[in-house]
Amino acid sequence: MYSKILIAIDPEDDGEGKRALEESVKLLDQAGELHLASVFSPGGAGFFPHVTEDAPEEKEAEVRGTLSLLARKYLPLNQNATLHVVAGNAGEKLVALAGTTCADLMILVSRGATGRWPLRRATVEYVSVNAPCAVLVLPALLKAPEEDGEGH
Repeated sequence: MYSKILIAIDPEDDGEGKRALEESVKLLDQAGELHLASVFSPGGAGFFPHVTEDAPEEKEAEVRGTLSLLARKYLPLNQNATLHVVAGNAGEKLVALAGTTCADLMILVSRGATGRWPLRRATVEYVSVNAPCAVLVLPALLKAPEEDGEGH
């Protein structure tokens, strides 16, 4: 059992959040702490400087709201979680957050080397090698073909 678990969640993937939260509850000490983290890119519009993206504060608030909803949706009523939303490089920020929260386990869900998330595998590898705690990498659940067509 673990006393402090840091869960890295992609706020755009409800299934990933559900899977990671359910697993974390099984592994957490009764008096343990859960920390939910999401890292977003604060980058600009790149080659299109006239196109503006959301301000970092707006993006942070949006991600925080999504994490809060996931926690309310999938955690038992008696379980609280501290939310962490940070901007920057996902691997570096997650490793730093594991250190500052004194986590003894970090949980990630890996989608592997899919075309949709080409940098995802690099993040999982970076965290696995550099984290100051144990890292549990859960495989993503495959969506049924009919779910893919519904825009989930």
